[in-house]
Amino acid sequence: MFDFSTDAVHLPLLLQYIAEVCCIHLGPEKRYLVEARLGTVIAETGAKDIPAFIAIARADTSGRLRDKIIDAMTTNETLWFRDQRPWDSFENQLFPEYAAELATSRRNRIRVLCAACSTGQEPYSFAMLLAETAASGRHPGLDPAAFEIQAFDISPAVLLLASNGRYNQIEMGRGLDPKWRNKYFKETTPAVWQLDEKIRRMVSFKRRNLQDDLSSLGHFDLVFCRNVLIYFKDEFKRSLIERLGSIIPPGGLLLLGGSEPLFTHQHLFSQEMIGTTIFYKRKPSAPLP
Repeated sequence: MFDFSTDAVHLPLLLQYIAEVCCIHLGPEKRYLVEARLGTVIAETGAKDIPAFIAIARADTSGRLRDKIIDAMTTNETLWFRDQRPWDSFENQLFPEYAAELATSRRNRIRVLCAACSTGQEPYSFAMLLAETAASGRHPGLDPAAFEIQAFDISPAVLLLASNGRYNQIEMGRGLDPKWRNKYFKETTPAVWQLDEKIRRMVSFKRRNLQDDLSSLGHFDLVFCRNVLIYFKDEFKRSLIERLGSIIPPGGLLLLGGSEPLFTHQHLFSQEMIGTTIFYKRKPSAPLP
C-alpha cells in the first residue's frame, strides 16, 4: 500500500489526474477515499511518489493502468428497480403510449439508453419490466423486439459483469423482488444467479466516458442518467446535459435521479410529470445541437 503521508504535497496533482480520467472531482478532505482505492494500485507500479505514478499512467499506451484507476475510483452503486415511481410510470403511462404508437406505425422502434449503467441492473430492470408488461397482453402493440436498449459505462470491469448477466447473492438482494428472481434468473452455482438469456440479449453494452461526444450513438427516445450528476461539478453537469440533449430528439425523454432536479437548460427541456415521476422532455422548439 502506497503511503500517502510521505507525499501529501502532491495530492492535488493526483486529484487533478483523477478528474481528468474519471470526471470525478474530489477535494483534499477525500484523501482517505483516494488512499483506500488507489493505494494498492500505486504501490503495484513501484512509483516512489505521486508524480512518478502519474507519469507511468500517462506513458502506459496499453491503457491497462488507466482502466485500473477507473475501476478503483468509480462508484458502482446500483440497485434493481431503483425507486419504485419511475417503474410504475413506465408500466402504467409510457408503455401504453409506446404500444399505441407502435401499433399505429407512428413509431417503428424505440431506442433507450442507460448512461453510466454500472453492472447492468438498471437496463435489465427496464428489459424485464418491458417483457413482463408485453407478455401480459394489456397493451397490444407493445413488442419488446421494437425496443433497442443500449447501456454504457466507463469501467471495463463493470461492463464485463453486466454483459455476463451473472450476479451473486448480495447483488441479487439489492432491490430485486423474488418474483423477478424466480421468473428471470436461474441459480447456476450456489449463490450465483444467471439472468435469462432472452432478457440479456435485449440489452447491448458499450464502453463510453461521460466526457465523450455521444453523437456517434445516434438518437434515443428515452435516456436514463440517474444518480450520476451528483458526483460532478456544475460546469461538467451543464456540458453533460448539453451532450445528452444532442442525442434526444424533440419529444424524447430524459430521466434523472430523484435528487437531481434540472434547474438549467430550460431552452432544451421542459419538466413533465408522467404518472408520479418527473421526466424532462426535449422541447420541439429547440433544435438539436
